[in-house]
Amino acid sequence: MAHDHGHRAAGRAGARHAHRLLLVLVMTTALVVVQGAAAIAFDSLALLSDTGHVLTDALGIGMALAAVRVADRRGRGRDPQHTFGWYRLEILAALVNAVLLVGVAVYVLVEAVQRIDDPPRIDAGWVLAAATVGLIVNLAAYLALRPGADESINVRGAQLEVLADLIGSIAVVVAAALVAITDVREIDAVAGAVIALFILPRAVALGRSAARVLLQSAPPHIDVDAVRADLARLPGVVDVHDLHVWTLTSDMDVLSAHLVVTSATDLHGVLDDARALLRSEHAIAHATLQVEPDDHAGCAEVDW
Repeated sequence: MAHDHGHRAAGRAGARHAHRLLLVLVMTTALVVVQGAAAIAFDSLALLSDTGHVLTDALGIGMALAAVRVADRRGRGRDPQHTFGWYRLEILAALVNAVLLVGVAVYVLVEAVQRIDDPPRIDAGWVLAAATVGLIVNLAAYLALRPGADESINVRGAQLEVLADLIGSIAVVVAAALVAITDVREIDAVAGAVIALFILPRAVALGRSAARVLLQSAPPHIDVDAVRADLARLPGVVDVHDLHVWTLTSDMDVLSAHLVVTSATDLHGVLDDARALLRSEHAIAHATLQVEPDDHAGCAEVDW
């Protein structure tokens, strides 16, 4: 009996939304120039801190976009030494983004403490105008990334960065308005600290998500015990071992397993049933399954 062994290419979520990353990269780069010039000219820590965050985000988004482009162009199988292609570059870029965000947050907190002790005088009106421009740009960038955030960890990371920028712009707008009204210059430094405290936990969460993929942990939405039990209940299957589930990159979960079946079982049927089960019940589209008759000798389980 012939067996259809065709494999459909897994979706590349990052590549599908690369144009959104490019648009946001252009917007954030322009914003860095505008806000950076204003922060230096008007000596605002809050605006300078927000600009530094936007600059880091622009660099991170640029790396994310480059990773997506390279992964999409190189794909799978072109380099025999890279059997999984270059898809993991997207995850590496997300991890670098998280590290950069943590660095920015720490820098902002340290600088805020120093500024509170000796706050400089700022031109609150111009700072307010620059922060308003940033608010508009960041809101537009956030909306542009929203459709792809649920599919790609890189797009989700970029959206979190832009969201932090958006909150930062709001904080700067509020701080500049309060300084203009009250002439309490310490408010500018406090706003910088608030921005940093908002960034830090989100950066850590993004880094943990990326690290989980790089460590090849099973995706949190997949119950490995349930997968094992479902495979073991297939007709003719008597044992399931060497089961591994991991994420290659965004929207690409992968499984491998050995299925032991009775000697009279139709191997092709078990393979087809197992693939159909994994796809329909666990949303795993790519599975490498080794089907072994129970009277077959020589397939010792790996002990690590």
